[in-house]
Amino acid sequence: MKPYIICHMMSSVDGRIDCTMTAKIDKTDAYYQALDRLQFDAVLEGRVSRQMHYALPEPFKANDMAPIGVEKYYMAHSADRYDIAIDTHGSLKWPEDASNNNLLVITEEQCPQEYHRYLTENGISWIACGKKGIDLCRSVEILGEKFGVKRLGIVGGGHINGAFLQAGLLDEVSLMIGGGIDGRAGMAAVFDGIRQIDYSPTMLTLNDVERMGNIVWLKYSVNK
Repeated sequence: MKPYIICHMMSSVDGRIDCTMTAKIDKTDAYYQALDRLQFDAVLEGRVSRQMHYALPEPFKANDMAPIGVEKYYMAHSADRYDIAIDTHGSLKWPEDASNNNLLVITEEQCPQEYHRYLTENGISWIACGKKGIDLCRSVEILGEKFGVKRLGIVGGGHINGAFLQAGLLDEVSLMIGGGIDGRAGMAAVFDGIRQIDYSPTMLTLNDVERMGNIVWLKYSVNK
């Protein structure tokens, strides 16, 4: 069974999510207070966000490109909470203490097997799932069935949020709007990257509104 999945984001009034910008419009820790209150036992980010904030600058480069080729997972150790990175092709290298943060990396099955060996040797859990691109639906099933994840937070960026939205995997949207406007062309929005021109809007039901200083916290359920 898949976890209960909530997308939790901070944005400007115009819906942009650049981290440098959101740090300027939210000088408190309201976002993280809300994150704690949502009681996730795993949070997930896309490759770009992970590269920007957590991974090492130099990419992983496999000497042997032979893919792992099958659906497979490895649990370095059980944990009450996992920090999950989407890394489709296996390009992120990690600090030595990454295993201490209960890191879990999800790749596609065409990712080099050498990358999964690298993760294993460094005490990092992983899932390989999807013949061409990551199968998000199956990946979250594995998170629930094998890693015991019951509440999963999707915390950016815009393209990974959009991918979970398009896959119909979101149960709720938790959106914190800070008191500022970005307005710059080309900056990612809360949900981004869906290329289907005739894609219908996802309908939401507003469940709660809370003011936290200069921030409005909106909580929606996704209409199924």
